[in-house]
Amino acid sequence: MSTASNPAIDREASREELEAQGWAALPASYRIPDTAPTLAEARAWCKHLAETHYENFHVASWFLPKRLRPHFHAIYAYCRVSDDLGDEVGDAAQSVALLDRWNEELNACYEGRARHPVFVALAETIRECGIPKEPFADLLIAFKQDQTVTRFRDRDEVLAYCRYSANPVGRLVLYVCGYSDAERFRLSDLTCTALQLANFWQDVAEDFQRGRIYIPQDAMRRFRVTEATIAAGQATPEFRALMRDQVAWARSLFEAGIPLIGMVDNELALDLDLFTRGGLEILRAIELRDYDVLSARPVISKTTKIGLALRAVSGKLLPGLRLKSKAA
Repeated sequence: MSTASNPAIDREASREELEAQGWAALPASYRIPDTAPTLAEARAWCKHLAETHYENFHVASWFLPKRLRPHFHAIYAYCRVSDDLGDEVGDAAQSVALLDRWNEELNACYEGRARHPVFVALAETIRECGIPKEPFADLLIAFKQDQTVTRFRDRDEVLAYCRYSANPVGRLVLYVCGYSDAERFRLSDLTCTALQLANFWQDVAEDFQRGRIYIPQDAMRRFRVTEATIAAGQATPEFRALMRDQVAWARSLFEAGIPLIGMVDNELALDLDLFTRGGLEILRAIELRDYDVLSARPVISKTTKIGLALRAVSGKLLPGLRLKSKAA
């Protein structure tokens, strides 16, 4: 006598198998524990992840009020693990399964059932700062999109991607610092999108190796650049002209977002100034290579980074030295 399989059970079993394979490709500490840690343990976990996985976190956190640092540790840890679930597993189906599970844990967090250290710490941040679920959920949409979408028709599609991949981070920072108005969100979105674009243009060759091209397809056609050019690693005159156009686009967004620096408290203004200067410096590094981002990755030297930090600190002590929009 044969027994018909239950499709729902089969799907769940398949997802569990994909999850198990995905977790195996990641650090064991990322896995969801059976027993939730204490808040102190969870915050220590997030702090360790932030300070060991992101070299710039120490610099950025120096300028933030000490009372806010646990919140930024928790947000960074959420973003870091989410990103790794999407990018470090090496299998799209496994990544999607893990991101779906992570989304369920996010829902559980908002329902008071957090288990993972990230969500135990994040629950307190959410409560104290009044953060809605949307920006956290939006990031997961972007990471899932990365598994299936690898080309973008035009700037509108790139901007739509940044709306999920970059802009939520800026809004989370504003929430933690006590801001939640539409105008600051708008300016933050401009800055975050500009930072995302700067990173895209810096990493054209690396992203291509991952199977992704963020340069709008219509721009590539307009400048007569093909994927074969990128694959060959040859910065032709046409490619350089294409990248000049993309760099100008990113710079215009940085310029439009600069007024936010003057609309927040000194500590956050310093961080915004630092990251805006850093993004502009990435664009400058691309320009100094005559827009050749294929033969080598444009980078900011440690000396330049120190200079950026010092200028940002000077802007805190002397607000007149802060970045200002040319239109101001």
